[in-house]
Amino acid sequence: MATDSHLRFALAVHAALGAEGGNSCFSPYSVASALTLAARAARGRTREELVALLGDPDEQTTLLRDAARPAEEVRGEQPELAVANTLWADDRLPLEDSFKAELAGWPGAAIASAPFHDEPEAARALINDDVGRTTRGLIPRLLPPGSIDEAVAAVLVNALYLKAAWKLPFREANTSDAPFHAPSGTRDVPTMWLSESVGYAHDGGWQAVQLVAAGGLQTLVLLPDGDLAEAEAALDQAALTSLLGGIRSKPVELALPKVSLDVPSSLTGVLRGLGVRTMFTDDADLSGLSPDPRLTVSEVLHQAVLRVDEQGFEGAAATAVTMRLTSMIIDEPVAVTVDRPFLLLVRHAGTGALYFLARVVEP
Repeated sequence: MATDSHLRFALAVHAALGAEGGNSCFSPYSVASALTLAARAARGRTREELVALLGDPDEQTTLLRDAARPAEEVRGEQPELAVANTLWADDRLPLEDSFKAELAGWPGAAIASAPFHDEPEAARALINDDVGRTTRGLIPRLLPPGSIDEAVAAVLVNALYLKAAWKLPFREANTSDAPFHAPSGTRDVPTMWLSESVGYAHDGGWQAVQLVAAGGLQTLVLLPDGDLAEAEAALDQAALTSLLGGIRSKPVELALPKVSLDVPSSLTGVLRGLGVRTMFTDDADLSGLSPDPRLTVSEVLHQAVLRVDEQGFEGAAATAVTMRLTSMIIDEPVAVTVDRPFLLLVRHAGTGALYFLARVVEP
């Protein structure tokens, strides 16, 4: 099932990214979009390794396309959701018509020219400016200095922007400092308070609180009963699916820290560790994108920004796959006090696609 594969992928990348145990944040949606497009371009072992991590490309493509459409609101404000999938290519690189046709079916699809060979810094600025526009300025510099040189021939970019208001907002007057027990010590952090009937489950050593936003979007707060690192190690796709599937409306008194995360990540080492290796070598086969046999992936860069406050949430993410020529019934209120490290998921209710998956250790 597409959603199961998506959750498995999201948890695998999350575990690899957060091996050090600190704050982490990434967009499974954005990374899966860029890598599924790469899988569409790949052949042979290069494709097999991507499919093993992502799941069936046809199923993932359908899930990712569907998740780019929030549900229509009968009344109230619509969420803002912007998605761009852009192939930036040097004019010297021949492109396969079949890949152009495949890309055209994706949300926010574009093929754009960039002068990688002649003016690599200008090409980097072009891509960064475009990502900055899609992400409403939250990610102005996805590609750092030195990430583009004259050997680069193409960069495949997914960019995502998401802003949605809570159906049941927190009252700003109730926000106050409260202790948060982080590994570095206990300190006071701005904490929001809500007493409402919301989605709740307690299963497998986790409490889950579901906060519903406009357009069929949801944020899920996952608070472990004990130590986060131990609980995370046992949180696989089946456990997460069971936890989310058990959510029911219940009176909850929630104390939740405000969240503001901005996390850049290089995914190259992460993907190698998860078995996607061939596309980074001279044996890469990206002939579905271009007939040039020298095309290989040099780097996969990602950045995610996520802010959660009294009104709702705002997030942006971008993923760049750089190619060069080479060589997740009791009526008494449940008190959920999020005063220690927790996980945060932002998802599309209809498909189960995860826009963001974050570990908050130091809010």
